[in-house]
Amino acid sequence: QVQLVESGGGLVQAGGSLRLSCAASGRTFSTYNMGWFRQAPGKAREFLARISRGGSSTAYADSVKGRFTISRDNAKNTAYLQMNSLESEDTAVYYCAADDKTRFWVVRTRTDEYTYWGQGTQVTVSS
Repeated sequence: QVQLVESGGGLVQAGGSLRLSCAASGRTFSTYNMGWFRQAPGKAREFLARISRGGSSTAYADSVKGRFTISRDNAKNTAYLQMNSLESEDTAVYYCAADDKTRFWVVRTRTDEYTYWGQGTQVTVSS
């Protein structure tokens, strides 16, 4: 089992940047494909990005492609989401998640395809 803790959220002006971190406990972080999601008030949780176990493969939702970058440092048991050119529509609670079922690379975007979740970190973009 793994515990995930997000950090790095906050209040930022439109056009600004934030870097979210997702720290994982345990020794098996490098065996998980990792994902980032977000949930705005009254909306369903939305897939944003996914990264493979070694970090060589990534996938993004169209809504964030070219603005957000997912990465990971397995030596630090941490995944990241670099967010640039933030817009008011990016305001949401951001979650990282771990997929412990998939041993190969495939893009998984549904919440039920991820086993472990962090508690979330709030990102608010002011216009």
